[in-house]
Amino acid sequence: MAAAAAAAAVGGPQPPQPELPAPGLALDKAATAAHLKAALSRPDNRAGAEELQALLERVLSAERPLAAAVDSEEAAAAGGGGGPGAAEEEALEWCKCLLAGGGGYEEFCAAVRAYDPAALCGLVWTANFVAYRCRTCGISPCMSLCAECFHQGDHTGHDFNMFRSQAGGACDCGDSNVMRESGFCRRHQIKSSSNIPCVPKDLLMMSEFVLPRFIFCLIQYLREGYNEPADVPSEKDLNKVLQLLEPQISFLEDLTKMGGAMRSVLTQVLTNQQNYKDLTSGLGENACAKKSHEKYLIALKSSGLTYPEDKLVYGIQEPSAGTSTLAVQGFAGATGTPGQLDSSDEEDQDGSQGLGKRKRVKLSSSTKDQSIMDVLKHKSFLEELLFWTIKYEFPQKMVTFLLNMLPDQEYKVAFTKTFVQHYAFIMKTLKKSHESDTMSNRIVHISVQLFSNEELARQVTEECQLLDIMVTVLLYMMESCLIKSELQDEENSLHVVVNCGEALLKNNTYWPLVSDFINILSHQSVAKRFLEDHGLLVTWMNFVSFFQGMNLNKRELNEHVEFESQTYYAAFAAELEACAQPMWGLLSHCKVRETQEYTRNVVRYCLEALQDWFDAINFVDEPAPNQVTFHLPLHRYYAMFLSKAVKCQELDLDSVLPDQEMLMKLMIHPLQIQASLAEIHSNMWVRNGLQIKGQAMTYVQSHFCNSMIDPDIYLLQVCASRLDPDYFISSVFERFKVVDLLTMASQHQNTVLDAEHERSMLEGALTFLVILLSLRLHLGMSDDEILRAEMVAQLCMNDRTHSSLLDLIPENPNPKSGIIPGSYSFESVLSAVADFKAPVFEPGGSMQQGMYTPKAEVWDQEFDPVMVILRTVYRRDVQSAMDRYTAFLKQSGKFPGNPWPPYKKRTPLHPSYKGLMRLLHCKTLHIVLFTLLYKILMDHQNLSEHVLCMVLYLIELGLENSADEESDEEASVCGPERCHDSWFPGSNLVSNMRHFINYVRVRVPETAPEVKRDSPASTSSDSLGSLQNSGTAQVFSLVAERRKKFQEIINRSSNEANQVVRPKTSSKWSAPGSAPQLTTAILEIKESILSLLIKLHHKLSGKQNSYYPPWLDDIEILIQPEIPKYSHGDGITAVERILLKAALQSRMNKRIIEEICRKVTPPVPPKKITAAEKKTLDKEERRQKARERQQKLLAEFASRQKSFMETAMDVERFFFSDSPENDIPMEITTAEPQVSEAVYDCVICGQSGPSSEDRPTGLVVLLQASSVLGQCRDNIEPKKLPITEEEQIYPWDTCAAVHDVRLSLLQRYFKDSSCLLAVSIGWEGGVYVQTCGHTLHIDCHKSYMESLRNDQVLQGFSVDKGEFTCPLCRQFANSVIPCYPGSNVENNLWQRPSNKSLQDLIKDVEELQGRPGAFPVSISSETNLSKEMESVMKDIKNTTQKKYRDYSKTPGSPDNDFLFMYSVARTNLELELIHRGGNLCSGGASTAGKRSCLNQLFHVLALHMRLYSIDSEYNPWRKLTQLVEDMNSQLGNEEQQAEVPILYRDVTSLLLIQILMMPQPLHKDYFTCIVKVLFTLLYTQALVALSVKCNEEDRSAWKHTGSLKKSTYDAEKSYKVLLSFVISELSKGKLYHEEGTQECAMVSPIAWSPESMEKYLQDFCLPFLRITSLLQHHLFGEDLPSCQEEEEFSVLSSCLGLLPTFYQTEHPFISASCLDWPVPAFDIIAQWCLEINSFTEKHAEQGKALLVQESRWKLPHLLQLPENYNTIFQYYHRKTCSVCTKVPKDPAVCLVCGTFVCLKGLCCKQQSYCECVLHSQNCGAGTGIFLLINASVIIIIRGHRFCLWGSVYLDAHGEEDRDLRRGKPLYMCKERYKVLEQQWISHTFDHINKRWSPHYNGL
Repeated sequence: MAAAAAAAAVGGPQPPQPELPAPGLALDKAATAAHLKAALSRPDNRAGAEELQALLERVLSAERPLAAAVDSEEAAAAGGGGGPGAAEEEALEWCKCLLAGGGGYEEFCAAVRAYDPAALCGLVWTANFVAYRCRTCGISPCMSLCAECFHQGDHTGHDFNMFRSQAGGACDCGDSNVMRESGFCRRHQIKSSSNIPCVPKDLLMMSEFVLPRFIFCLIQYLREGYNEPADVPSEKDLNKVLQLLEPQISFLEDLTKMGGAMRSVLTQVLTNQQNYKDLTSGLGENACAKKSHEKYLIALKSSGLTYPEDKLVYGIQEPSAGTSTLAVQGFAGATGTPGQLDSSDEEDQDGSQGLGKRKRVKLSSSTKDQSIMDVLKHKSFLEELLFWTIKYEFPQKMVTFLLNMLPDQEYKVAFTKTFVQHYAFIMKTLKKSHESDTMSNRIVHISVQLFSNEELARQVTEECQLLDIMVTVLLYMMESCLIKSELQDEENSLHVVVNCGEALLKNNTYWPLVSDFINILSHQSVAKRFLEDHGLLVTWMNFVSFFQGMNLNKRELNEHVEFESQTYYAAFAAELEACAQPMWGLLSHCKVRETQEYTRNVVRYCLEALQDWFDAINFVDEPAPNQVTFHLPLHRYYAMFLSKAVKCQELDLDSVLPDQEMLMKLMIHPLQIQASLAEIHSNMWVRNGLQIKGQAMTYVQSHFCNSMIDPDIYLLQVCASRLDPDYFISSVFERFKVVDLLTMASQHQNTVLDAEHERSMLEGALTFLVILLSLRLHLGMSDDEILRAEMVAQLCMNDRTHSSLLDLIPENPNPKSGIIPGSYSFESVLSAVADFKAPVFEPGGSMQQGMYTPKAEVWDQEFDPVMVILRTVYRRDVQSAMDRYTAFLKQSGKFPGNPWPPYKKRTPLHPSYKGLMRLLHCKTLHIVLFTLLYKILMDHQNLSEHVLCMVLYLIELGLENSADEESDEEASVCGPERCHDSWFPGSNLVSNMRHFINYVRVRVPETAPEVKRDSPASTSSDSLGSLQNSGTAQVFSLVAERRKKFQEIINRSSNEANQVVRPKTSSKWSAPGSAPQLTTAILEIKESILSLLIKLHHKLSGKQNSYYPPWLDDIEILIQPEIPKYSHGDGITAVERILLKAALQSRMNKRIIEEICRKVTPPVPPKKITAAEKKTLDKEERRQKARERQQKLLAEFASRQKSFMETAMDVERFFFSDSPENDIPMEITTAEPQVSEAVYDCVICGQSGPSSEDRPTGLVVLLQASSVLGQCRDNIEPKKLPITEEEQIYPWDTCAAVHDVRLSLLQRYFKDSSCLLAVSIGWEGGVYVQTCGHTLHIDCHKSYMESLRNDQVLQGFSVDKGEFTCPLCRQFANSVIPCYPGSNVENNLWQRPSNKSLQDLIKDVEELQGRPGAFPVSISSETNLSKEMESVMKDIKNTTQKKYRDYSKTPGSPDNDFLFMYSVARTNLELELIHRGGNLCSGGASTAGKRSCLNQLFHVLALHMRLYSIDSEYNPWRKLTQLVEDMNSQLGNEEQQAEVPILYRDVTSLLLIQILMMPQPLHKDYFTCIVKVLFTLLYTQALVALSVKCNEEDRSAWKHTGSLKKSTYDAEKSYKVLLSFVISELSKGKLYHEEGTQECAMVSPIAWSPESMEKYLQDFCLPFLRITSLLQHHLFGEDLPSCQEEEEFSVLSSCLGLLPTFYQTEHPFISASCLDWPVPAFDIIAQWCLEINSFTEKHAEQGKALLVQESRWKLPHLLQLPENYNTIFQYYHRKTCSVCTKVPKDPAVCLVCGTFVCLKGLCCKQQSYCECVLHSQNCGAGTGIFLLINASVIIIIRGHRFCLWGSVYLDAHGEEDRDLRRGKPLYMCKERYKVLEQQWISHTFDHINKRWSPHYNGL
């Protein structure tokens, strides 16, 4: 088949073509099949079987070596033979025919499907498929459902989420091992095995004969295709073979989909060993089969595997199990290097030779180990198929086929066993693979289906040694990348660790195997076997020790590292995944007493491994300096199992602890990490680069902390509770390198630390002690208490969203532990400690998410700074928590100042750890505390408030945890003479606090101030003398002694004391010789801790004698000590709290405190100001001055910005305002009568002045094309986004479509030039102009643009397109409109009424229009102003696309420009109307008023419109104001197209034309005159439309009533009269004639009453009145009155001067009273109607359509979205694109019109524009709003830029889910959608969204 085609195509040696069956047979496959079927059905079917075999032999013959095809690539050109694939097709056809046994294949498939007992879904999917996971229904955490099963099941209220599959998976619906039955969908609920009839024998009989041959044929192809080259086979070759085999594998896949009946046949075929043996043994005469078998053996060998053969060439007999396996030499075949795994792994040999020599771990028997790794024997098709699947690196098709078979239970077991058998081989292939990522995913795709099932995992563990295999394979895998450890003793270390730089670790190649291991350990039965098997535990600890001490950091002391290695990512990931997660998996099964034995096993082997490790690195007692590793998995295993043992299993802690010496060793490395953390934060590792900070952060980060820092601290707590406290405390200070600092002397030398690091290291040491002593995570807190503490700590740092809390709270890292994030306890704790803040939308446009914030009582009682410090990744978070705490105290009035971290009571210690508290009661600590208090009091350098805070915290901890009340009967004074040997008499803090220390001898440098005094030589009372010649303070000579003694005791007790060589004694104590001479001084101290505290109180409060014992006033205090006033406060409060507690604990202390307070404290010696301090004081002063200067500047700036802010806030209110605006006029409209000219401020040069011809000032504007107006519809119901195939959105009822139709209709019948003046354009692609209201000189602007152009910084806008940001308010802009030089006074003159009659005014208007260029500035003189006017006009034209401005039939006609220009004015007025909500009821100055540029825009437009004069013959003004004598002469010319009848013209357009044709500035009287005249036309149009809308009877009735009143005096102002006249005039034409069927569509069925007619007429006229009023408001600056909706018409008409002033408003208002006819009404109406009649002669239908104009457009809206996001997602994410008919990778949908587009889809690209960009131009003239289906976010395209807007769908906790990562149900957020819509309507995307980037047309 495939091979022949390939050979033919490549032109290799042509094999002899096999003869196909005789032509007769070939033609009639069906008949043959039927015949064979019949033959086989007979009882004696041997003949039939042979005949079938012969046929298959011919059809499926594989006698065409594929090798030829692959080898001779170069001969390809020579190509020959038949088309590729013909033979395969033929063979497949045969197979189908034979299976169907003569019937049709389709019918056969249907027949088989009928017998499918569909109990399981088993749908297999590949990566990127959208599936669901329901934690409520899942038993295994890996459970997943396909969308169909999920939606068919009932999961309401469950904890489920949708996810994108990463590696692929399969649907578990119906599998009760993996999920609860309640979650099954409707299809799989029925246990259907009972009612399915049993399969008739003959149905599948043919399949049983045909399929073995077919599968064998497939295997032969795979063998043929695999060429074992010297190196790894190239991807290309493998893919080629796979492509050829595509149809065959697909055929098998289709078979699996036929259901259970066919699957069981396939299972039989695949697992039948006899079949396999008969076909593949390679015996017999068939050369081809022999060859293929040889290839198979070669492939096995080259994989480092052996085929266990006996001496027979082809194993006919089954070799007996024992003999063959031992025949393999050594581990590695032939190489003989014991460390080498397999001979072919060349790449492994490079530097691992030396390592190979170390002893390899042996499992319980040598053969077991070796057979796991190196022996494979295939006994069935299934086994060999899997072998080739692995060899070909898991081709997707094969994987899917193998998985599709899983619903068959028998197959599942067989396949799992086969998979396990090939496990080692999988690992080897994975290691060599180039595409290890893809391969990993495919492996996991398979293994997760097998190992999630506990029953199956248990069976395989028992029958196939699954655990042994996994552990061994992992061990082998890691052994390939080991290096020698450099920790501690570089030369002699025997320890090896993994090399984190190797690809294996860097690329996480090991994760499939580790994840399988974690998966099987989640099953209790499997985990128990593991924990019981000592051999396995030893091997596993050996594996874990490979990670112990990996990625060692060495501190750079000289220069910065050249190359920062990033291996730490790999190291942390490896420890978490390969060590910690299996550990958590095992721990989850050690929860009860019965499992004590397991813990003992683990602890035992863990300690053994640790002992081996200490020996291997030659560790004695001192860690090597300046190196740290964060990876101690053995320590952490030990710690976590100890914790579990005490917490859950009631084990006695001491029974699992080692001896003292081992404890001392155990504590060293974790302690080293804690000290290194402090060093890193003190910047001592800065030369190691940023990566070391990264490690320190990762170590405490939420995903790692409970597998890293928590176990470390717990282990230190255990060691501290069992070791000598003095030893432990001194070790801590020594590790933190601050021993030398702890001296009473004011100066000291530190031999190991620079002075600048001392303070932060001391803080670090004390903070560590506080954490060590107050943390209770593993010392007795319950799980819920831990959760609560963690949550409070996170919430105190910052308000958090629900998902970030879930992420930040360290869950039990093993996902299968059953603690589910978001579980019940999580939610209940969250609601107990936090309040939900719903997502608000800030006016600046920043989108807020729903946040949780701590409740007040949490701040009050539960805020725990220690926990916060432990959990902060960034130090600033600690500060943030303190700031929030401070704010809370201020707000609630609990404490006004700067508080100190509160002291929090701890949960009681578990009895096993009581020893920990001895640390607080040891002399060493007391000496340290005393010394530090003294130093702080004396103001020694390098001490901070933080140090004091921690010292007090430790004292308070000691008082809280003191031993039982000590007896006050002790000798009242412990005189110094009694205790020469030490500082303090006992070890109890309570009694030591009152012990006075008189003198201390210290060693100080000679330069120290202490030396100058002559000290009494005799008093060495409290000093131990100089025990060592060292620079250490008195205290710690003691410590050093104690350490030595301790070491000696241990060495003596240990039996190898004689062998222990101690080359490294604590040599660090002696000071280097270079230091200045030290001399001994004796200090007089005479203080006790109590007296120091009281003096501190004075010092902190700044007053003498500030402390007064509170119990002297209120004895109650001693009885109920918990006083709220002490719980929050600063240092003074803390001191008072401590003294109170000390007094409570002992009467002695109480008495002494009172005594000290009675002695008036001698004044603290006046401080000499040292130079350093003077410096800081100066600094303070300078800072103060700078601050004042800054304040001044800021105030100045604030006032300058006041007016700017006024306007800036507008944008954020989206131009919707209810109240008249604040009365701060913008600079533009400063209208003070005494000023002669308008004055403008330039925001660039800061000068003010008028705008002049030579130096014009301009207004910063943004021009943008807009199609918002075109989106208005005439119905109130907003359109919905389509979510089914039936729903569609048709655009023909939009405003833009209606106007388009109207214009093209006019253009069909009338003269083009006249048509272009009869309508407005700009409904789509109109130019909208907006300004921020700031002005600048145009020349300043040019230089500003120049500087932007030269600025190399990448801005978010394109300067070449003229874009910039306003220099003052940074609002986006792209042009400048020149301000027209004019004076305000003149303005006022223009507005004075001139008492001319209407007739005179009409004449004036006509005169003025006829005078071209009658401008104060003559265009001919080229001034700067006129140039700028032209350039801005060019900008306006270029803003929109050509198709939106060219509507004329003759391209480039001037009428076109004319139309475009007045339409710009129209667009801006209409949009402002929409911003005001569609009417002018709110009145007031326009919100956009002070930021309106209409005035300036009008000047520019008028200037350009005056360049075109309208021929007076055609000026519509004449038709409006004069009667034409001879009507017929105009209508007579047939050949020339007529003008547009005046009644068809758009009145608002006429208004703009008339006004823009007048000289500017315009006189108010002329304006009113034009409006009056146009209103008569408008009213007539309303009457005509009304007459067309009603039916025949109404018409005749009105005609009659009106004609009666025609003679009355106000006939011209009565709509009834006018209407009847209009009807009678139009009846002369054919307008009303064709009353046919169409009529019904037009006519409204309502009966017309006088009220409804009046309302219709008013509604018809209102849009015109609104636009006119707005225009008047902008031109003449008059305010708009506010009114109720029903009186809008009358208010606007009186405001426009249409209503006579004497008009009374008592009786109901009649619109007709506004009419003021320039000529007798009936004459002019007759004249207008005549035009209509002459048109309707020919075109009655169109004539009628043009008359009925829809004037009442509703406000534009975006599409209405469904409540639940899932409805959108399910419909669109699989929807095919209409253009390319593929399912897009990134589907998107337009929220304006509902079009479905491919984002970034190259398939739909047109002329280099991708589909979204193209659509944004067509639909929104450059603005597009798209919802990205797969991400749930909205993206805005504006011109050449785009931005991510955010999401309007939020989950139940008010959060977005970008990219649907969490997959929780999302619900529509109406407020957000409203904001999006407002930004769209108000065109403020550019101002509000800040993060724009260019899209280069690629979206």
